[in-house]
Amino acid sequence: MKNIRFGISIAILIIAAVVSACAAPAAAPTEPTAADAAAAPTEPAAEEAAADADAAASESGLPDLEGREITVAVENAYLPFNYIALSTGEPAGWDYDAIGAICDLLNCTPKFVEAAWDGMIQAVADGQYDMAADGITITPDRAEVVDFSNGYINIEQRILVRADEDRFASADELAADESLKIGSQPGTTNYETAVNLVGDDRVSAFETFPFAVQALIAGDVDAVIIDETAGLGYVGVNADELKLVGDSLSSDQLGFIFPKGSDLVEPVNMALDELKANGAMDELAQKYFTDAFKITYDDIKQ
Repeated sequence: MKNIRFGISIAILIIAAVVSACAAPAAAPTEPTAADAAAAPTEPAAEEAAADADAAASESGLPDLEGREITVAVENAYLPFNYIALSTGEPAGWDYDAIGAICDLLNCTPKFVEAAWDGMIQAVADGQYDMAADGITITPDRAEVVDFSNGYINIEQRILVRADEDRFASADELAADESLKIGSQPGTTNYETAVNLVGDDRVSAFETFPFAVQALIAGDVDAVIIDETAGLGYVGVNADELKLVGDSLSSDQLGFIFPKGSDLVEPVNMALDELKANGAMDELAQKYFTDAFKITYDDIKQ
């Protein structure tokens, strides 16, 4: 995507809200009740929990981040990586599950923060977030301003067209017909691929991929350059309206990003290695990047 954006129809998160309250007169102190005493964690219990976390970290051989809070920027509108389900109002997606599993291994606490894709990479570079997860393609240009984790998924870029499209069936044929226009999202590798293929004048910019796909269905553009997984998701929901054509335009790896010099890169890479070794990454791929994933853009908050 967005770098890439991944290819399964796909896309979550916690919107931080700041609420101010008026100060009220302080109430007279009261004696703690038996219920209060029962609910309050005891010092031995807290010490035992800390000891368990230390033991788990020691057993795994992974760093122990001692409960450290990690702010994670996500778009909350990029299937299947992050989204907010309309049915529950709750955030979900691959990013949530994967980073949750990483923090379970490293003893950290993820705090997901909703952020627009436009400006997300620079915001991480400026230290506004500890990291970002949003199906971000690893590129040399981006690596000049942020640090990447190791790649965790390979993505293919494809051409999405209307189901009745018969004017072209390949990238070369699309490029050759100067009357044809491509839709894509600025700031993504998909957009860069589109510009490299047909030039700036023939690429229409859309704020998000759902808008680009809507424009395609409406006939305002003739193709959308998109990650294959996301494209397959759109086709699955709109089989009578959309199809993918041509070969892969590129194969890219996705990674998490961090401010330059972040001390989180090595621990996260170690946790990713462990999740690959123990089969957790395969389980997440089965859950989110196969036809087992049924969520569509009609099912999420955008």
